[in-house]
Amino acid sequence: MSLAGFEFEEKETSLIAYIGEDQFEQDYLDDIIKNIPYSITELPDKNWNEEWESNFSPVVVENFCAIRAGFHQPIKSVEHEIVITPKMSFGTGHHATTFMMMLQMQRVDFKKKRVLDFGTGTGVLAILALKCGAASVVAIDNDDWSIRNARENFERNNCPAITLMKADSAGTDGQFDIILANITRNVILDNSPNFLTRLVKGGTLLLSGILPEDETDISAKASEYHLTAGTKTEKNNWICLKYSS
Repeated sequence: MSLAGFEFEEKETSLIAYIGEDQFEQDYLDDIIKNIPYSITELPDKNWNEEWESNFSPVVVENFCAIRAGFHQPIKSVEHEIVITPKMSFGTGHHATTFMMMLQMQRVDFKKKRVLDFGTGTGVLAILALKCGAASVVAIDNDDWSIRNARENFERNNCPAITLMKADSAGTDGQFDIILANITRNVILDNSPNFLTRLVKGGTLLLSGILPEDETDISAKASEYHLTAGTKTEKNNWICLKYSS
């Protein structure tokens, strides 16, 4: 069993994982989840695709952008619209961290810029960057399922200028004007040297997936690399931080 067998639904205070009974292995689960309380529920037989679609609502970020599924009506009141296949909710914009990243991206000039989206998930931030005028985007994730879903979403939104890579770090070749990283505190700290090496002078680093109590460590690392703090947004006890080099 691997994480590729799971489908995820992220709530504000929990993560729900779905997997077929024939694929479930208790020993594997115990190995990847340590010191985190969880419960297991056996679900009845039903059309879960239909159930999922009926509960998947579009996400609208002011008049800037909207994320919807193909079965929704077009949303004409926004500048940019992204259509995705709703196979997992992590990275669809429903969670506060993705929402804040998109909100901050509204205030960043992407025109003709080179962008790195580290931890791309469903690929919505990479797609939005391209729609905002980026010249090219490199999207990285370390999960096979996310790579497949992101590729499908890139094709659906006609994004040939996005290069999709499977990797565990942001140590890819090239220089970037903008780096997007909606991941976790530890991964951000571990990849700080890569961000500094890859970010051009005058570039923008946009971070989320972090809690208010993480800000001290993140800010200390940013100061170590002489990054200048910019806008901070907060939503549902998550924060999004902007830095410039």
